Amino acid sequence: MTRAARRLDVAQPALSQAIAQLESDLSLKLLDRHARGVTLTPAGAVLYEKARLAVAASRDAAQTASSLARAQAGTIEFGFVGSAPGLDSPEQLEAFAQAHPEIEIRYRELPFPRLPTADWMGDVDVVACHLPPPDPAVWVRSLRREPRMILAPRRHPLSERDELAVEEVLDELYIGLAEDIDPCWAGFWSLDDHRGGPPERVTSDGAGNPQEVLAALAMSDAITAIPSSVAGVILNLLSNLTAIPLRDAEPSEIVLAGHGGRANPLIDTLIAFAARPITAPAKRGPAG
Repeated sequence: MTRAARRLDVAQPALSQAIAQLESDLSLKLLDRHARGVTLTPAGAVLYEKARLAVAASRDAAQTASSLARAQAGTIEFGFVGSAPGLDSPEQLEAFAQAHPEIEIRYRELPFPRLPTADWMGDVDVVACHLPPPDPAVWVRSLRREPRMILAPRRHPLSERDELAVEEVLDELYIGLAEDIDPCWAGFWSLDDHRGGPPERVTSDGAGNPQEVLAALAMSDAITAIPSSVAGVILNLLSNLTAIPLRDAEPSEIVLAGHGGRANPLIDTLIAFAARPITAPAKRGPAG
């Protein structure tokens, strides 16, 4: 109850009173109260599932309306994780702006993905990032695959290496991410797909976004894995970190992802543009 009140930004007694009033209105006991907290009654569990779907449908309807209103105004809310697309890969975005001057893109930074992915994306129209957790309510279009690198403080013993093998870094200390981040997403940054599980040693930071990871790296001897395009942006901004190629790591898949069923014609235009073959050198799609 305390955690729920905190998430709702209300006082815990007020939340308890509201639930009691709901039980009275429905003439139905929803919660069993005991010394260790509360649990759902069988009836409460059934109603919870119905209520969860109703709330999600209401939220999705409101967000769809917002997206369609933005489409009428010629605006796209473009989410990203980590480095901003304009820093990471400006060429294709500049080309899109020249080809479609009637469309304005507004950028919104997102934290690391939580489940479900559709809820994590919130009200943005489209996201550019490393492949997020699968969600039937979310479409995904692949942009490219790119190598992974190790990001480490310059004082780290590995910082002088020109290249690393995955086997050499599996037992290193990694930046710990927040517990509510999707485990598969979190595992990408600590090479869990190569180790077969999480690392034995992680920091206690509980980072929930890229800025917190960078702050943790600055104050520890830990490392993290990142896509190569992100490494380029970070090294241009921060001289106290270094990036070392991982020669045998599975690559990062950079994608565009969006909400299914919103019928936003501007997103269709963006997807079609991103799918065009790139003939000029150094032009890449947005990344996160």
